[in-house]
Amino acid sequence: MLRHNGRTMQAQSTAPSDRYKPRSRSRRSFLGLSAAALATSAVKPLAGQQAAARPNILFCISDDQSWLHTGSMGDPVVKTPAFDRVAANGVLFGRAFCDAPTCGPSRSAILTGQAIWRLEEAGNIHSTLPSKFATYTGILEDAGYRIGHTSKGWSPGRLEPGGRTRNPAGDSFASFAEFFSQGPADQPFCFWLGSRDPHRPYELGSGARSGKAPGEVVVPPHLPDDPVTRNDILDYYVEVERFDSKVAAALDLLERSGQMENTIVVVTSDHGMPFPRAKASLYDYGSRVPLAICWPRSVPAGRSVEDFVSLSDLAPTFLEAAGLAVPGEMTAQSLLSVLTSGASGQVDASRDAAYIAMERHDGCRRGGKGYPCRAIRDASHLYIRNFEPTRWPSGSPNAADCARAIPYGEIDSSPTKTHMMENRNIPEVDRLAELAFGTRPGHELYDIREDPGQLNNIVAQPEAAAALEALQNRLMRHLADTGDPRALGQDAPWDYYPYYGRKVNKDWEVDPRS
Repeated sequence: MLRHNGRTMQAQSTAPSDRYKPRSRSRRSFLGLSAAALATSAVKPLAGQQAAARPNILFCISDDQSWLHTGSMGDPVVKTPAFDRVAANGVLFGRAFCDAPTCGPSRSAILTGQAIWRLEEAGNIHSTLPSKFATYTGILEDAGYRIGHTSKGWSPGRLEPGGRTRNPAGDSFASFAEFFSQGPADQPFCFWLGSRDPHRPYELGSGARSGKAPGEVVVPPHLPDDPVTRNDILDYYVEVERFDSKVAAALDLLERSGQMENTIVVVTSDHGMPFPRAKASLYDYGSRVPLAICWPRSVPAGRSVEDFVSLSDLAPTFLEAAGLAVPGEMTAQSLLSVLTSGASGQVDASRDAAYIAMERHDGCRRGGKGYPCRAIRDASHLYIRNFEPTRWPSGSPNAADCARAIPYGEIDSSPTKTHMMENRNIPEVDRLAELAFGTRPGHELYDIREDPGQLNNIVAQPEAAAALEALQNRLMRHLADTGDPRALGQDAPWDYYPYYGRKVNKDWEVDPRS
């Protein structure tokens, strides 16, 4: 049975020095085999006792939540008893990162187990996920699992241009309870419990009306510490808690039905909070996510793990747990050995870094251009490579350049954003606004130990030269080994893929390829 007594943990810790030993994979396994062939060869139908032995999977994903904003991670205001319950009865991951800090690409990486630079159009938001890319949900369904989702599955975008006829997260249901009630008890299931919380817009003042105190909010260092920001964060917390209540209902249903023991429960978010210098950026508040996983039958409880984990690692984890072969095109690595190890802290020494990427987010530059960037994050540093530093990273300040017809449109409209834009006469606000809205150099390097908020770029400091060279080389080597066109000097077509989002600016369009 699950215990309800969540525990409080601090997010910061010291990790061992760089000991990266990448898993050996041939270039053929990365690039040479088709998704369809690999998926087909991996699948063996389940029946009888074999099917009953396979774990169920309940994947719970919020929409725009940064890693610190749960009770288990130590936030003093937000209440997340369901997340804390999963963490206390399984594993709390302190260093989990999305593959891309933007909804559609992040969800595509989760489903396919691949980095976004390998997924063609799916590397952009408001795009599509080509059907040639196998998904863990499809592989499980072919092997006898019943799959489904509620609320936000793969989104936003259009599936038809990619050759899909339904959401790759599965058929749509009003709730997990509806899905659960319609399935045979002896058939394993894989359910995507999606949500549109805490995505904006928020109900203004809802946090204060709920009784939360603005003075208790821990304001991230990249945001101005004032009543506007504090109350905006309180409104965000209300939606974090609403998502958590949906997770709680699903957990209770699993308990009542006797299915909890053999269900892998994952609770996470697609990327970070919708505030300036967070969502749609490669800094921690954009890319670092909450992650708790339990599986009472097989995963020892009460552990905190500091291995670097990417959300794309979940796809091979689910397949391995189900006893299915992992397609060689999945560049992510299964977490199963970490989950079942019984160990805490740094469990797998090779998991000492995460890789994050972004291409076009929300059509906020003239001609549909994106802001291509890649990053490597380890225990001591964040290094970012901006491939087009002359472009506006948060979108053009000219609303006429943007599909959404708002300045700096990569950043969701909010009281905090408006406050920062309108109060640049205040020196401290102006400093943070420039970090959020201004242009950035081609290379950024931050020392996490001295600057956890990643505000001070040390790329030009002589004493940082060794770390810069090592991280740059390691990032580019990883990108090349996993087939990133930008590292291989190949055509990088993301600026020219169609945009299927709503265009408030009716005159905006993607430039045709010349």
